[in-house]
Amino acid sequence: MFDRILVVCTGNICRSPVAEAMLRQALPAKELSSAGLGALVGQGVEPTARELAEAEGLEVAGHSARQLTREMIAQADLVLVMSDGQRRAVGELAPEALGKTLPLGKWLDDGQGRDIPDPYRKSREAFEHVHGLLKEATEAWAGKL
Repeated sequence: MFDRILVVCTGNICRSPVAEAMLRQALPAKELSSAGLGALVGQGVEPTARELAEAEGLEVAGHSARQLTREMIAQADLVLVMSDGQRRAVGELAPEALGKTLPLGKWLDDGQGRDIPDPYRKSREAFEHVHGLLKEATEAWAGKL
């Protein structure tokens, strides 16, 4: 049912490409992609995020950030965002997609859900915290998809 999954964050260099790689590893039969609402187009994964991802055997070296478009949203069966604000932004770009746009952190905190904060330009500890949240969130989604 959810064969094409799009993961969205802000710059498409920290959270969404790592979450995309985690989901790709857990769900090899699914078609995964990522994009940013304010993408740093053409940039690779942020160095700390890349280091943490590669330490777990995730493939992120070939990533190139891209700007979210209506077409990407239309092609996806499920759009996963990092916050309620991002869900609203996706809804402004493609109102018809709100029903298939859900928080990546939906199953965190015993199903209460939570936003996954942006670690960009923050400490290594912030990246490690976010990496742990991404891992927990993608494992939860993988178990439900």
